[in-house]
Amino acid sequence: MKVKVDRDACIGCGLCASLCPEVFQLDDEGKSTVVNPDGCDGCDCNEVAEQCPAAAIILE
Repeated sequence: MKVKVDRDACIGCGLCASLCPEVFQLDDEGKSTVVNPDGCDGCDCNEVAEQCPAAAIILE
């Protein structure tokens, strides 16, 4: 599974980074970025995508 963030949709709440820090971090602009696109083995990226209030997490 590949994971991406729609940075235009991201509101920077940080939920993804708190639930799955091995995959997501907030950058200098306060928006989520994927730091390890293959890291979903260590956390539930499906749950993170479902919990995102901006629906900015894209799973492929």
